Amino acid sequence: MKGKYAFFVISIIAISIASGCITSNDDDTIVIGSKLFNEQYIVAHMVALLLEEKGYDVDVQEGLGGTMVNYEALKKGDIDLYLEYTGTAYNVIFKLDSPESWDVENIYDLVEEELRDVDGIEIACRLGFRDDYAIAVHKEWADENNIENLTEFESYAPELSIGTDPEFAQRQDGLPQMENIYGYTFGKINQMQPTLMYEAIKNNQVDAISAYTTDSRVDIYGLVILDDDKGAFPPYDAIIIVNENTSKDKDLMDTLALLNDILDTDAMRALNYEYDEDKREARDIARDFLESVGLL
Repeated sequence: MKGKYAFFVISIIAISIASGCITSNDDDTIVIGSKLFNEQYIVAHMVALLLEEKGYDVDVQEGLGGTMVNYEALKKGDIDLYLEYTGTAYNVIFKLDSPESWDVENIYDLVEEELRDVDGIEIACRLGFRDDYAIAVHKEWADENNIENLTEFESYAPELSIGTDPEFAQRQDGLPQMENIYGYTFGKINQMQPTLMYEAIKNNQVDAISAYTTDSRVDIYGLVILDDDKGAFPPYDAIIIVNENTSKDKDLMDTLALLNDILDTDAMRALNYEYDEDKREARDIARDFLESVGLL
């Protein structure tokens, strides 16, 4: 997903080829791919459990690789489906030009069209959550100053510091885009690795950080996401995509459609918290969630 995982792609491709870890798709088995982080594992097992309930044989390739490893495997038929994000498809897979504003529905429609027209890939469902770039601050500070969105943050930001990963500080859909849309910047920008960002804000070395909306560390560190009320950052809607052959299975597509709008961003962050902080298995988290919403 996004830039934070882009560095995995080349190395994972090499490892995958060398080790043969991308398995060939058996006609009788639905193979589910997965990227290299928490929610990818959890959602992959949600899909697996639903399909198993319908009598399908399923193989979850947990942690298969980055964006292009999964996408190429999907096109080749080595996997049948995986969890992708609209912003990733727009920026990484198809490398489309940045629009003047990131209208959520427009980006979804463009990605759906590109997937289908270029590679015969279909969107099976839109899960309801987004894993976007975001600006996070201490919840206590936001409550004290009655700040909920980036517009309201304008009078404070020039006096504050932000910790951000180097890519977000420089890429056009990151801080430069925020500055362009909202017309302000931070008093000081500290570039660092993502893990160090959270330690920095925990220790009050920075006042804000660039975060990800489903990152469980937002809750662990007592932070709050400021609403991007003018749509400066790309939308990363979570979607399950399937290849052309798999999309012909109506029963499978109907089963995946049950996951439409099944969980919002806060709910996904809570499930990620169970994986990251409580150290629960992804399959157990997935099963408990599906049972709680009546799908198992």
